Amino acid sequence: MTDSAPTQSLQVQAFDHITLVVKDLEASRKFYVDFLGMDHVPRPAFSFEGHWYQIGNQQIHLILEHDQSGAAGQADVEPNTRTHHFAFQVKDSKQAYEQALQQGIPIVSPPKSRPDGAIQTFVNDPDGHIIELCSLG
Repeated sequence: MTDSAPTQSLQVQAFDHITLVVKDLEASRKFYVDFLGMDHVPRPAFSFEGHWYQIGNQQIHLILEHDQSGAAGQADVEPNTRTHHFAFQVKDSKQAYEQALQQGIPIVSPPKSRPDGAIQTFVNDPDGHIIELCSLG
């Protein structure tokens, strides 16, 4: 076995975007824009339908499910807090929970404290993607 020279890592510069496959762009828009308050931004003229949403310097790209995409949502995942999910920092996780209840957003887990003192609430988007809404206390 020969020793090889160490390789240099890529040094990722920033987190750019998340892509999710969805069944209904309007239902997703209501969740990501009306509930979470993201900005709907223009997207290139791809050959398939989708929406892009801006969060600070990052984006969420939604692709409408079609015959060449993956399946929408996380139908094969039991909704819980210890599985595939992504998190957004919000001002008040407890308030986010109350708003989710008022708007009929499915709750995966009500507000609870993390060991570091942050508060986290977990919800589902219209396709069952699990989303953590966390605040610093």
